[in-house]
Amino acid sequence: MSPSPTGRCYDGLAAGYHLLYPDWEASVARQGAALAALVRARLGDRPAAVLDCACGIGTQAIGLAAHGHRVTGTDLSPVAAARAGREAARRGLRLPAAAADMRQLPFADAMFDVVVCADNALPHLLTPEDVRAALTAMRRVLRTGGLLLLTTRPYDTLRRERPTSTPPQTAERDGRRSVIFQLWHWHEDGERYDLELFQLRPDDTGEWRTEVHRSTYWALTQAQLTTFATEAGFTDVTWQLPEHTGFFQPMLIARKPSAHGNGPALGATTGRP
Repeated sequence: MSPSPTGRCYDGLAAGYHLLYPDWEASVARQGAALAALVRARLGDRPAAVLDCACGIGTQAIGLAAHGHRVTGTDLSPVAAARAGREAARRGLRLPAAAADMRQLPFADAMFDVVVCADNALPHLLTPEDVRAALTAMRRVLRTGGLLLLTTRPYDTLRRERPTSTPPQTAERDGRRSVIFQLWHWHEDGERYDLELFQLRPDDTGEWRTEVHRSTYWALTQAQLTTFATEAGFTDVTWQLPEHTGFFQPMLIARKPSAHGNGPALGATTGRP
């Protein structure tokens, strides 16, 4: 089990994480297609070495692997990472996955063409130092010209509105329905919030059981994240909205410039995972 509070939250959530989506299989396919199209448009129509450094149970990683990319997954939760590997294997896909902290990625320099950090994972880091450390680690493992794809919730809007809950949503799997909703508790700084995620599911007897998973986020605006990415050494930093990418969250897209490259250039065969 993970030693960190965030990791333990996702350890507990891993078995039922797919229920956060009305149709997880469709989401895997849709998100994989959107990310693969972005990679193809920027790096060409070839398999890329991809690190998903917050892979969870594999929602994005499996989708990218299905499009022929060589994907490696890491996550703070060893339970989630292990499930990602199993889910990929069940589909006949290869997805090496292990527990790792995105601030200290356990890979050599310049190993990957693409780093993906999706589905609001980076905002679990609550200080500027931790955000810079994670982005610096992502840049380090990218090849010269490599691509960063990072997505968050639409925090520019959410910081203004400061919602306190999400509407209940339902999902069904194996004939059983679940109900999920969230409560948000904003800190006095107006930037960070504690989240409580409630999952209601019937047990084998039909009695409803409630699980509560808690975590804390930093609602980073696009301007804040752009600054952090630039400070970490990325260039060509842009944001694209879901209507342009087909991905369900706003996306920061950036490059590792040649000035910071100290390993094989993009597309080299040396050192691929």
